Amino acid sequence: MPAAIRRSTVDDMTVRGLVTAMPEQESTSTPQCWCCGDQYPESELVRLGEHPEVGICLDCARSLRRRANARYDERRPSPAARLRAATDAVRQAVIRKGWHERGTVGALLRRIDRHLP
Repeated sequence: MPAAIRRSTVDDMTVRGLVTAMPEQESTSTPQCWCCGDQYPESELVRLGEHPEVGICLDCARSLRRRANARYDERRPSPAARLRAATDAVRQAVIRKGWHERGTVGALLRRIDRHLP
């Protein structure tokens, strides 16, 4: 069907009330973390330099930093790397056993974790 005929058909349908324009939806949705999928305000997301559409929450950014450090440590072993690996092993054991979710003990463990590499 030629474009002129299609346009006039759509115009006729609009005039007769068969086609109505949908109002545009405002994009007021809260941005979400590309890692965990949770929604966060923009102030709590870190944007990637060459890909500003990618936002990572602060907790996931910390986790990614730890994973990147672990990869770096694998390539260049050192006493500090062994200490970070031991810290990570303890952290994983605490998470596996669910101790980080236990009342006062969990709060203390989470607070300590914020200050560990």
